[in-house]
Amino acid sequence: MHLRRRDFLLATGLTLVFGSAAHARILVEGGSEFISTRSNSIRTNTRRLNLRHAHTGEVFSGPYRDAVGPIPDAMVDLAIFLRDHHENKTGPIFLATLDFLADVLESANQSRATVLSAFRTKKTNAMLSARIFGVAEKSQHLAGRAIDITLDAKLSQAATSARSMSRGGVGWYPHSHFIHLDSGPVRQWTIDAREVVTRMTKGGRVFHTFKPSGPLTVQERLRLQRALAKKQLRERTR
Repeated sequence: MHLRRRDFLLATGLTLVFGSAAHARILVEGGSEFISTRSNSIRTNTRRLNLRHAHTGEVFSGPYRDAVGPIPDAMVDLAIFLRDHHENKTGPIFLATLDFLADVLESANQSRATVLSAFRTKKTNAMLSARIFGVAEKSQHLAGRAIDITLDAKLSQAATSARSMSRGGVGWYPHSHFIHLDSGPVRQWTIDAREVVTRMTKGGRVFHTFKPSGPLTVQERLRLQRALAKKQLRERTR
């Protein structure tokens, strides 16, 4: 990590709390829980991630859990790595999301992913929602459950595989070349930015419409209206 961990934790309020039994309180699936600190003995059944952040240039590479459970030091590093870099604030870490990501990478035979977005504050999510089509008002990114990634290869295969797992939300953005993964309700969507026209009014309001390839028939218009309604419903829960 480029940041000094202790300095960052003190600055952001994310701390490790050690009790009399030498336990570390960290945020994982299901909320805060106590996880026993480990010795330097050899870990077995470890799961690893190799990630690079597209916006900060930071990397996380190594094990994040073993046969006992999540590794405290790795959870802290991941909380920093997956923070809202716009606000420089950390969020919770959900093992279900990390495991989902690890399984998707394995299914596509990819050893590394580039992270585009993970935890977001409400302020950052509102800013992105005003600028980018498809950013949901009640995004799973706000809860720390979601991660957007791109791969050097086999991204389409990874998206297909992720959908077949039925583990949460999977968004496929082929033109923007990334996929969204989250450990929320099972659902899926595809948004191709080439089909979207963005218009901004003088008052600053942003409107997104779909660009037709030619004149639409009445039936095509009805299908488009239904498709838009479904997309809006999905976006409210994404």
